[in-house]
Amino acid sequence: MRKASFCNSPKENKLLDFLCAKIEATGPISVADYMKEVLTVPQSGYYMSRDVFGSSGDFITSPEVSQVFGELIGIWFYNEWCKIGFPQPLQLVEFGPGRGTLTDDILRVFSKLTSKHKSNLNLSVHFIEVSPHLCHIQMSKLCSEHVKEELHGKTLTTKYGFPITWHPHLVNVPEAFSLFLAHEFFDAMPIHKFQKTSDGWREILIDCKEGELQFILSRNPTAATKFLIDKNEKRDHVEISPTSGILLDEITKRMKEDGGITLIADYGHLGTKTDTFRSFKKHQLHNPLKNAGEADLTADVDFQFLSKHAKEKAVVVGPVNQASFLKNMGIEIRIQELMQRATKENQESLKTGYDMLTNSNQMGERYKFLALFPLVLKEFLCKFPPSGF
Repeated sequence: MRKASFCNSPKENKLLDFLCAKIEATGPISVADYMKEVLTVPQSGYYMSRDVFGSSGDFITSPEVSQVFGELIGIWFYNEWCKIGFPQPLQLVEFGPGRGTLTDDILRVFSKLTSKHKSNLNLSVHFIEVSPHLCHIQMSKLCSEHVKEELHGKTLTTKYGFPITWHPHLVNVPEAFSLFLAHEFFDAMPIHKFQKTSDGWREILIDCKEGELQFILSRNPTAATKFLIDKNEKRDHVEISPTSGILLDEITKRMKEDGGITLIADYGHLGTKTDTFRSFKKHQLHNPLKNAGEADLTADVDFQFLSKHAKEKAVVVGPVNQASFLKNMGIEIRIQELMQRATKENQESLKTGYDMLTNSNQMGERYKFLALFPLVLKEFLCKFPPSGF
């Protein structure tokens, strides 16, 4: 692994000072520890006190590109839920819901499709969100009632009439049949990075020298090196997210005990890529060791790892690329329908959004969809395969 040193911004950065002090006291830290501190430390973490999405933020997500994206996910969940007998009470549980745009589109779909028997629909929404600031942005998007106090543990009513509650962790969510949704969530999960050397595998760590952060190799195998790397690994550089595996275990356990359906959508690969850890600031690639807490940190999701980890605990469907999923779900028909009653300006917006979502040179190929179902549905799904896949 190349050793790189990068100058940080000359302005005061309390998070950088904290990281350097921590490293000085306890030694170099893993990339996983660095990501956790930089993204979610309460006072100065990247997600904790700002709106990072959209044209004025650092990156844009598919729900912000076109309403059709969220509508088709809503239809997918509704269809799969109906196929197994529409069990209730029903929970929509979204991890890292951003501005709330995706859930807004999904609830609009559920409201329309259940309008004749909406009074009999026992649906609640549960957001897994660590950022108090983003909680309030989500509230503004979804609720007519606005409150200023802390939202974690608080329940409000959405404009669609369904209750919504905010939680810092999945463990706080009630146990019931759930539609689990993770869109661009796993890409922010902490990863450990490893490099194969002539002396065997070594973990890539982060050190601080004269106030600057830099990558270094561990002198000896770390505990993560010993426990996380597959003995049959062929690559010479790998990124592994044990935290992602732990979350999958929690989700599949809930699906087994309470029932549920899971949809994971993110940019990623099938266990082929190596060094994908990077940063974005103002929609541009940014040095991940610079301006700690002021830029997004991310890594491509290893869908092969997710699939292998979940296959003994759930029925795993996919992954397929985003273009295939959306086209199988009828995006072209929906776009044509919207075009017929749109202004010229909105028609151009619809065309641009469709191209961005499905073009293989943009989001169409790089983004993947993966679905998980309880093992008890294995034979049923062989007869009635999930839509979109």
